Amino acid sequence: MKRGIIIVMLGLVLAAPVSAAGISGQYVEARTCDIWTGPCFANAETHLAGKHAVMAWSIDQGSYNGVPLDGLSIVAVVSAHTTIGIKQNKPARSVLIVDERATDAQREALIEFARQRAADWLQNVVAIESAPIKLEMCPCKNNSCAILTAGKLARVETRCIYDHFDKVCGNESAFYPPMSKQVKVKAAAVVDHRYKGKALNETWVDKERTGAYIGSFDIR
Repeated sequence: MKRGIIIVMLGLVLAAPVSAAGISGQYVEARTCDIWTGPCFANAETHLAGKHAVMAWSIDQGSYNGVPLDGLSIVAVVSAHTTIGIKQNKPARSVLIVDERATDAQREALIEFARQRAADWLQNVVAIESAPIKLEMCPCKNNSCAILTAGKLARVETRCIYDHFDKVCGNESAFYPPMSKQVKVKAAAVVDHRYKGKALNETWVDKERTGAYIGSFDIR
């Protein structure tokens, strides 16, 4: 009887889902369309802009699946078939850039963490690369300023949104939800957003649009 109970308990343990409990850090996202905008402007960009994006998770502390990830980062670069934020006809292509300091175990944990956070956009990963990654949250009035670099592959720089400069139609709001789950974000303006890698067979440079989210995650 005791042996049977032990087997059942082990089965329950093995069937348990993966866990990201107790992991926190900073998040940034930039797209090639306006995120903070009014419906009329968003509709004008639908199917024309916003097919490209860069996301980054910089982990301050915590572990994933039992692997400590303190101080490490991962970046996802996405090329969708139409505007990100509306229904896609087929999965987007993506590239993952893993912090070059990660061990093999940390590398796998970071990849799985990103795939769990942004499953809708990371179903078709065409390449996984390594690079030095730095996400700097810069002091500013609305806490919306950040600079992300992923080696020479990707870069995002953001600033605060200013009503007198960025408001066009007068009813702007955060039109699209963030691409990552379980993040607390605010909209920001893009100073620079670019990808220069080769894995997607395309590159882009985008500037001066209200197309970013800045925030954090704290998963318990």
